[in-house]
Amino acid sequence: MAQQHCVNGELIDEATLTLEELARACSVETNWVIERIESGLLADGSPYVASWRFTSYDLTRARRMCQLERDFEAVPELAALATDLIEENQRLRSRLQAAGIAED
Repeated sequence: MAQQHCVNGELIDEATLTLEELARACSVETNWVIERIESGLLADGSPYVASWRFTSYDLTRARRMCQLERDFEAVPELAALATDLIEENQRLRSRLQAAGIAED
């Protein structure tokens, strides 16, 4: 069987990953990704596997959720909630910086 290789680097917004590429980039099985999509925790929850394409946002979110599940033995729903909070915190900080209110 072929050796798995971890995909490193940053995706630009126009680039997308397949299900297999996303799973490999997160060092998880494709079933892990599918379960989170079907639960509405990742991507758009579309039931059509053939049409799944993942952006850099999806990759970042999946990696963060995976790390939370591993490091803290969090259930997927809790990892997704924590990820939501982290993302919201980042959005708010960006808005404050854009307004010139926040320190760097």
